[in-house]
Amino acid sequence: MRIAAIIVLAVALASPAAAQPGDGASLIQSITHRARALHPGEVVVIDVRIDGPTRSLTARAFDRDLRFFPTGPANVSSTLVGVDLTVDPGAHPVVVRAEGPDGTVDERTYTLDVEPKQFATRELTVNPNFVNPPAEVIDRIQREAARLNAIFPVASPERLWNGGFLRPVPGEATSAFGRRSVFNGQPRSPHSGADFRAAEGTPILAPNHGVVVLAADTYFSGNVVILDHGWGLYSYFAHLSAIDVAEGESVNQGETVGKVGATGRVTGPHLHWTVRLNNARVDPVALLQLFPAEVAH
Repeated sequence: MRIAAIIVLAVALASPAAAQPGDGASLIQSITHRARALHPGEVVVIDVRIDGPTRSLTARAFDRDLRFFPTGPANVSSTLVGVDLTVDPGAHPVVVRAEGPDGTVDERTYTLDVEPKQFATRELTVNPNFVNPPAEVIDRIQREAARLNAIFPVASPERLWNGGFLRPVPGEATSAFGRRSVFNGQPRSPHSGADFRAAEGTPILAPNHGVVVLAADTYFSGNVVILDHGWGLYSYFAHLSAIDVAEGESVNQGETVGKVGATGRVTGPHLHWTVRLNNARVDPVALLQLFPAEVAH
C-alpha cells in the first residue's frame, strides 16, 4: 500500500513541461514524464503519445540515445531516462523524434527541470587496507575499475527486462543512495547504490531478466554479480558470500544469482545494489517504486 501511494504521488508531481514542435508533420500529440522527483539520481519515465503510424520513435537526453517501448494505450510509448548523481541542477532537454511512414519528421524538445538535492554524509570505520590499499593490489584495483568502466556505457540492443522489478532481498534499504561516505576519516566517492538489510546467506533474486556480464571477486566490492537487463540498464550486486551464476548465463526474474555476505569493504553483512541506466548512477529504490512487482521471497 505504501509503494502504491508513492507512485500516485509521483504521477501527480510529474507536471509536463512544454514540448516545442518541429518543422515536420504533427505526429507527436503529447510528451509527459513520471518520476518520484526531478533530482540527481532519479529514474524518469518519458511517455510519448503518437498520432498515427510511425517508422521510428527515438529520443536523446544527457548525451545518450534512448529507445521506446509500448505502454498502456496502443499509441503511447515510453523510455527511461537516468539523471546521474552528479547532474547539475537546471533545465535539461529531451529531444524526441518521430518519423512517419512517408519519411516526414516531427521533432520536439521536452525540458526536465532538475532540482538540487543535498545528500547526507556517513562516517564508517573499515580495515585500513580498504582506505589506503597496499602497493601490491594497486594493479588489481585498476584492472577491475577498467573492466567496470567498459561494461556500463554499453547499451545492448535487446530489451531483456519486462514489467515490474522484484526487490532482490526482503529487507528494506538501510543506507540512502547518494550519501557521501567518509572511511576512517577520509572522504570518498558518494554511495552510488543502496544497501539492503539482509542476513549472511540470504538468497539474492534477479530483479528482472538479464544476462550475467560479470561474476567475480573484486577488491573493494568483494564477490559481485552484474546483470545486463538490456538497453543500458544494469544491476550490480556487491559483497556476496557466494556467487550462483556464471558470466554469459541468462537468468530469469526471481532466480537466485548469489547470497548475501560481507566481502570487500564493508562493516557487516548486507546487500549493496547499484543500478546503472545509460551509464547514469540512479537509485534502485526509484526503479522499484516506478515499476513494482510482487515480492517473490
